[in-house]
Amino acid sequence: MPALKKGESLFLAQRGAPLVAPSILSADFARLEVECRAVMEQGADLLHLDVMDGHFVPNLSMGPALCHAVRHHLPETFLDVHMMVTNPGQFIAPFARAGADNFTIHVECDEDIEDLADAIHAAGMTAGLAIKPDTPFEDMAPYVDRFNLLLVMSVHPGFSGQAFIPEVLETTRRLDGMIRSDQHIQMDGGVDPGSAVACREAGCDVLVAASAIFKGDDYGASIAALRGD
Repeated sequence: MPALKKGESLFLAQRGAPLVAPSILSADFARLEVECRAVMEQGADLLHLDVMDGHFVPNLSMGPALCHAVRHHLPETFLDVHMMVTNPGQFIAPFARAGADNFTIHVECDEDIEDLADAIHAAGMTAGLAIKPDTPFEDMAPYVDRFNLLLVMSVHPGFSGQAFIPEVLETTRRLDGMIRSDQHIQMDGGVDPGSAVACREAGCDVLVAASAIFKGDDYGASIAALRGD
């Protein structure tokens, strides 16, 4: 599909064919523009940015400046920001200014979930809600209607390259039975061509992949395999 211009949101559209979102956490940061451009030219639908604060998860990663740099070099690419941070509210405005299109928070964060959803939408972004593998689904369920995207973590958040946890597919099945046609289910963690089959069958229409794309030799073939082409 053609790349979207800034402001046109994938997550405001109706659900359709699976979307593939390369996670740039596994890209070569010294060649970030080259690698981001390559995956988009070879069939990716959007880019996924994993933001970690070293507190919510035991790792520290990118911030608004990196998002701004990617936006500058790829102005028509949809940027999907996944906030693995304890207090995401303080970053809503900075990431909106940096050009993020979607801003996903975790249900396990320390702030009011409904207030965050309102603030994200007010900042001009679509809103996502993520859940860790070990968090009860009941913690997410009351807020589902407030979000455009529901992200299910299929690894313990913090590092790329982990093995897919198949038990989380039950969460996606439950979400698939309760969301509207204009909401989306995203799987993130250990997704490869093999696990992607089960993800798609369980209702996921947005697949995040890191190592499965960036550690391969043929980005286009990897993306096509994830989509099931």
